[in-house]
Amino acid sequence: MNAIRPAALAAFALSLAACATSPGTAMSPASSAPALNVSGQIVTEHRDGDDLLTAGLGLAGLQAMVAPAFTDPAQPTAAEARRRAIWANWRGIADLSPAGGYGDLYGHAGAVPGREFSALATVPGASHPHRVLIQVPDDFGHAKRCVVVAPASGSRGVYGAISIAGAWGLPRGCAVAYTDKGAGSDFFDLDAGIGVRVDGTSGTAADGGLAFAPDAPEGAKGVAFRHAHSQDNPEADWGRHVQQAAQYALQVLDEALPDAAPFTFDNTRVIAVGISNGGGAVLRAAEIEGGWLDAVVAGEPNIYIDAPGSRALYDFATEAALLQPCALMHLDPASMAQPPMRATVDPWWTLRCATLKSLGLVSGETVAEQAKSAYDAMRATGWTDEAMRSGAASSGFDLWRSVAVTYASAYGRYGVGEHPCGYAFAAQNPDFSLRPATPEERAAWWSDSAGIPPGNGVNLIDTKMAPPDFTIAGLQCLRALWDGQGADADRVRAGIAETHAALPRTGLPVIVVHGLDDGLVPPAFSSAPYVAAAQAAGREVRYWQVRNAEHFDAFLGFPDYAARYVPMLPYVYAALDRVDAFLDGKAALPVDAVVDTAPRGAGALTAESLGSPR
Repeated sequence: MNAIRPAALAAFALSLAACATSPGTAMSPASSAPALNVSGQIVTEHRDGDDLLTAGLGLAGLQAMVAPAFTDPAQPTAAEARRRAIWANWRGIADLSPAGGYGDLYGHAGAVPGREFSALATVPGASHPHRVLIQVPDDFGHAKRCVVVAPASGSRGVYGAISIAGAWGLPRGCAVAYTDKGAGSDFFDLDAGIGVRVDGTSGTAADGGLAFAPDAPEGAKGVAFRHAHSQDNPEADWGRHVQQAAQYALQVLDEALPDAAPFTFDNTRVIAVGISNGGGAVLRAAEIEGGWLDAVVAGEPNIYIDAPGSRALYDFATEAALLQPCALMHLDPASMAQPPMRATVDPWWTLRCATLKSLGLVSGETVAEQAKSAYDAMRATGWTDEAMRSGAASSGFDLWRSVAVTYASAYGRYGVGEHPCGYAFAAQNPDFSLRPATPEERAAWWSDSAGIPPGNGVNLIDTKMAPPDFTIAGLQCLRALWDGQGADADRVRAGIAETHAALPRTGLPVIVVHGLDDGLVPPAFSSAPYVAAAQAAGREVRYWQVRNAEHFDAFLGFPDYAARYVPMLPYVYAALDRVDAFLDGKAALPVDAVVDTAPRGAGALTAESLGSPR
């Protein structure tokens, strides 16, 4: 596997210049892609102590445990908000721990000077835009004109793929195109009527220019955000979001480098890469016909296809939210990484077993028998022990419920105050009463949030919460939207059906990379059936399965995770190397591989730990 060595880190003073074009700038169509319209474009320069890849922080600054401070915590500047967003998104995805090997064994976090072009784009039929952002390095490779297009993972903001695509593409002189794919961290404070401008600073709906302003009823309180409240079901359009980001990149290159224009899909290489939801998005983009896309790398993709074994995220997430806390009691506690600490969650998991027994969802008189029943039920629907063990984090941190609440709202295209299970989002006092968000909380949402509450002062409000198993009523309601009856269930299932993937277009090279221990998006439900269907149809899809790899590289900062698992990013970078070499005519596409690895234990990661796909 090729390693990218970091360049020397620079330390200069901050300099950022910005100018804006008028909203509604019409962009001409590129190649065979549909016409594109963007609005609110802002152009910024990032040199002399600032840069595209690390916002001037360098690897040491990204490794810092404390976020870059705002001079005024209630009113950060655009430069401060950007720097903190880049710091948060690097740390939310990559393992930057000193023994983890980033910047030494793999990856790049050196300074890359250049320009950014930020704007809003809207797919046909959508009522709200998604963010698009293009980074053009000063040393853009004119001899090898390339764009790496990257949707954010999860529900992250527009910088959510910077450690994936930026770290690989920018040092090679490629422009990098990002999209938040209709999700993102553009939270809107309903109490104050304040949202986020294109530059990341706060603004009022009355002033206009916001990245997201919901259609909310008069007097609505709390917090709204695009993924849950746009009423657009953004996941149905993930492929089109990726295509629009690529289109915008070509238009930006025409503007940024007029002497080399025009940039078209015929004369510019476009590689799409993403992980998790971003991996699903690039596979959805791979369906779109035409010569606009040259290769795809999808890491641990959330992808749902009409093929044996494939399951929708909403299906297995709501199943796990109900059953997994009890099922985990059947597994050896020593087999699961900490945190979450078993001493903290055991009482809750034991209570869940009793609740499931009372509801007739598991059998047995003892906790051990009930846990075995829940475990057997999950194994019968395709869960592996490896996925359940690493999925303990999703149960322990209550991630399954957070995901299901947001996705139910998105799939059903529900607006503010319309969630079919009564959930909402707001700041809370210590006694759990609702309160308005503070200006300091609101100012950090765009930079700090991963896109789905709870977190950053925004809590998940469960109106059905009641003792003894406080969340069970809400979880039953969420599950019934998948397997129950009624108008709301029909509405949510219709939204999920809109997210069905098709096969990639014929001849498009695709590499799918997935950890065999992934417990958030188990490969048995996602990449494995997708690859099987694509290969059976003769598509150019290759599959790397990585042993001892779970979903979250960032969790490897916890010593117990680092001792058990290897990072996924090295294999995503290696897959990008391989498709790039293939497009250069220097190598064939790799073969399918199961990659043997050796977690680092208590020591430092080594090249031997990672192994290497052929």
